[in-house]
Parts: sequence; C-alpha cells; structure tokens
Amino acid sequence: MRTARSFAYLVTSLVAGPAGFVWTLATTLLMAVGAVTALGAPVFLAVTWLDRHLADLERRRAAWVLGAPITPPYLPVTATGRARVRQVAAQPATWRDMVWFAVLLPVGLTLGIIAVVTTVVTAAAVIAPAWAWSVPERRAHPLIQQAMGTHSGRLLISAVGIALIPIAMWLVRQLASAQARVAVALLAPGEHGRLVRRAQELAASRARVVDAQAAELRRIERDLHDGAQARIVAAGMTLALAERRARTLPAAPAPDGAGVLDGIATARRQLDEALAELRRLVRGIHPPILTDRGLAAAVSALAGDCPIPVAVTIETPERLSPAVESAAYFVVAEGLANAVKHAAATSCSVLARHVAASGREHLTVEVADDGTGGAEPAGSGLDGLRRRIEALDGTFIVTSPPGGPTRLRAEIPCAS
Repeated sequence: MRTARSFAYLVTSLVAGPAGFVWTLATTLLMAVGAVTALGAPVFLAVTWLDRHLADLERRRAAWVLGAPITPPYLPVTATGRARVRQVAAQPATWRDMVWFAVLLPVGLTLGIIAVVTTVVTAAAVIAPAWAWSVPERRAHPLIQQAMGTHSGRLLISAVGIALIPIAMWLVRQLASAQARVAVALLAPGEHGRLVRRAQELAASRARVVDAQAAELRRIERDLHDGAQARIVAAGMTLALAERRARTLPAAPAPDGAGVLDGIATARRQLDEALAELRRLVRGIHPPILTDRGLAAAVSALAGDCPIPVAVTIETPERLSPAVESAAYFVVAEGLANAVKHAAATSCSVLARHVAASGREHLTVEVADDGTGGAEPAGSGLDGLRRRIEALDGTFIVTSPPGGPTRLRAEIPCAS
C-alpha cells in the first residue's frame, strides 16, 4: 500500500509539475503588470490567495507519502488594504509556495519518469511470456533472439522481473520520499514561522492565565463584599441595637453598667475599623465600581476622592477586557497616591485613550502631576505596576526628574 501511494504521488507529479510551473509563470507576469497599475494590490492578494489553496492541495498530496498533511505555515493576517499586502508579502511562506511550484516541474518530471520507467520495465519483465514471443527477431542480437524466442528465455526474463520487484518498490518509495522532503522544506513552517507561531501560542496561553487571575480576583472581591463585609455590617447593627436597649434599661450598679456600655461601644468601634479595613482591601483587590460601571466611572471616582484637583480625560469604548481595565485603574490609583503622599503636588491630570492603528489596538494611560518629582521606578509600587503591565505585553514608563514633574505612561494591548 505504501508503494502504491508513493507511485501515485510521483505519477500525479507528472501533471502537477507542468501545471504548477505554467501557473507560477502566468501569475508572476500578471503581478508584474499589475504592480505598475492601481490593480497591483488586489491582483497580488488574489494570486496569493489562490497560491495558498493550491499549496494546501500539495500539502495534502504529500500526505500520501508522509502519512499526514504538511502543517500550513501561514501567519494570521488581520490588516486591510495596503497594510494587508505588506503583511502577506512579509511572510516567507508566500514566496516559498511560488518556489515550490517552480521546483515541482523539474523534480516532478524527473522523479516521476524514473518511477514510471522502473515500474513499466519491471512489470513487462514479469509478464514477458505473454508478449515476448511477438517481438521481431530478424535483426536482434543472438542473445535477444534466444531470450525472446524460446520458452526458457522468456521464463528467465520473468524470473528476473520477479526478483526486481522488491528493488523497484524500494526505488519508488525512495523517489517519493525524496520529493516529499523537498515539499516539506518549502511548504512546511520554517524556523521563523515556528517561532512566531510558538510566540502566539504562549501569548494566548498567558492571556488565558491573566484572564483567569482577573476572574479569581473578582470572585474574591465578590465573596468579601457579599460575605464577610455583610456579616460585619450585620454585627455592627446588632451591637448598635444592643447599645440602644442597654441605655433604655434601668441603670445597673456602677461600675458594671458603665462597663457594659463601654464594652459595646468599643466593640462597635472595632467593627467599624475592621469594616473600613476590609473595604480598603476589597478596593485593592478589584474595586466593585470597576466591575459594575467600567474604567471611566472608576477613574472618575478616584479623581473625586483625591484631595487635589484632578483633570480627567477618558477616550475609551464603553468596556474593555477586565484585565486591561484593572491594569489601567491601578496605574491611575498609584499615580494619584504618589502625587498626594510623596510629590506634594497641587494638581494632577489623567488621560486614558483607546488607540487603533495598523491593525493593533492598545490603551494609553498617562498620569502627570506638578509635584517635586524624584519617584523611584524600582520602588515596590511602581515595580509591581510594571510587572502587571508587562504581563499583558504592554510597556510602562516612569519619568520623574528631581524637581518634577512626574509622569506615568502605560500602553496596554487591548488584545490581551
């Protein structure tokens, strides 16, 4: 069966080779003519689209020998117009497809002819007794006359043909394997393509991990908000009612009565402090307003709580991915906190803008203040922000010369 598939692969190459060469020659001339006209871009995209489909047929045809189709090497193309032409032209696979169709002519014809001749000669030798008697012998060499004109000679040729069958089968398989190796070299992903594909897989895997982490933080925030925080509020209300009832009851002998009231008041104060601490913890994990109303509302709330004037400019879609919104929020939160606590700033500005260019989308976040500067990029807060942004494949830049001003700038890919 393997030999039959190998033979079919080589025989079909006798047709695919000339057809592919003619196709490549015609399309090359067509693209050369189109390059000097306004139709250059659509002609190039149409030709490469057809090239890829024809090359996919070649990859599936190679599976007759390899056992599985060759993996397509193409990288995703997301741009439109001339940017799409540049993306397609920048992929080595685009040009390797054309090289394959040009190479298939000499390789396919040479190996296919050798395979056909070998198979035909071997088969003819095996069935020599059925046809050798009809060969004219008048001008043949005496040895040929002896081989073709006698029963024993024809049987000897048949025996030699049978002995050659394993050799012919081995040769056909080797020829098919050689052509398939050339196909793999040109039609399979190259080292560059494999590295790019692996990088894309790692980026997708990292995005899933980041999204899972963001979802887990939102779950923790929701559990704290709906669970522990609600119970603390209920306990505080219970203590408040107990204190009110204790004050309306007949006074107990001192110092017992005063001690009970003081204990209740202390417990209430401790619960209030625990509730405030829990709320700060919840906001530090993932602020509820960010989940409920989005980045614009959350940043506006931060600016409203800031003790210094903050000018806010938000130019973003209604909602972005949770991981992107969370990273942008904490950049703003850290920038405002540093401006108030360390920079002695009197005003601050926040800009969040969604930018889409060259087929890529990213969110730019800038926080600037008029403080004294000198922020340390390697500090725990800013370094933690940098790691958070870099986990999303973004960039984070801190500019804070002595004397100010301080500017935090983050660019976060929205595809993350």
